[in-house]
Amino acid sequence: MSQRMDGLDLARLFAFFGMVVVNFNLVMGVPASGNDLALYIAHGVEGRAAASFVVLAGVGLGLAFKKSVDHRLLFKRAGFLFAVGMVNMMIFPADIIHYYAVYFIFAAWLLTFKDGQLWGAIAVINVGFTAGLLFLNYDAGWNWQTFEYRDFWSAEGFLRNLFFNGWHPVLPWLSFLVFGIWLSRQDLATRGVQLWLLIAGLAVYLINQILAGALQAASDAELALLFGTSPVPPTPLYIVAGMSGASVLIGFSLLIAPYLQRTKVLPLLLPAGQQTLTLYMAHIVIGMGSLEALNMLSGQTIEGVWQAAILFCFGAVVFAYLWSQKFKRGPLESVMRKICG
Repeated sequence: MSQRMDGLDLARLFAFFGMVVVNFNLVMGVPASGNDLALYIAHGVEGRAAASFVVLAGVGLGLAFKKSVDHRLLFKRAGFLFAVGMVNMMIFPADIIHYYAVYFIFAAWLLTFKDGQLWGAIAVINVGFTAGLLFLNYDAGWNWQTFEYRDFWSAEGFLRNLFFNGWHPVLPWLSFLVFGIWLSRQDLATRGVQLWLLIAGLAVYLINQILAGALQAASDAELALLFGTSPVPPTPLYIVAGMSGASVLIGFSLLIAPYLQRTKVLPLLLPAGQQTLTLYMAHIVIGMGSLEALNMLSGQTIEGVWQAAILFCFGAVVFAYLWSQKFKRGPLESVMRKICG
């Protein structure tokens, strides 16, 4: 079995679809009303889809550098992603790609850790963030009414956003990459491990949600902030929710991949899961650009968000499949390969 198992590419596609829903919901200005189920699902994947994406990046890095770590290659790819992410920041302030660049720099070190050290790193990262949440001003730089980060382009604001209170800050989002590296060392090709990821992941996710609710109910307003499972702020319980949610997604995707292969559906879907860097940029430049051209960037309904997301993702799957018939990698993936090796 190849290092890039089909189920992992399928999981990337599912995570990408979730990110499209979340980001379209963000820019389309949907009020908290409409179809209850549609809203519940859209809010439920907030922070979870992106977290799964980072976990899957860790799995990919762990598999790619299983024998030895190529620091030069990692740093070159980090530089490429940082450049792409900073360009994207001028279009979409909730960009995740420039954070990825820093995750990759840390990965050059983390990939050398033993399993126990990886879990120790996750603990240290979350303790460090929680200390920052208690003693630093998490709201610094933010206008929460407009979601604008006022001093992002200053040195202090940029570093604060990058490491502490941005959309996907290194502390504690790096935990997801570390967890992915640990997952890459498990025998993901075996059905027992896949079932374990699905069942244990679901159990931990549900217990974590119940625990969070109980702790918030028993705490005053200030302490309740420490026990949330929403991505802002990314508390330790949110990190647990993200890791367990990613486990469910990965286990489920690995389990259903063989069945989709037999029905001939899987080959149609996999190229999109392998071209997610290209498609991520496309959903911002083309997807959000189209929404802007159609005057759909405010006052829309949650049903409209789902319709737009499904339409875009269907087009993305078709494009990726047709592109894969002539080219081995997606457009941006090919450029990164050519520049970085």
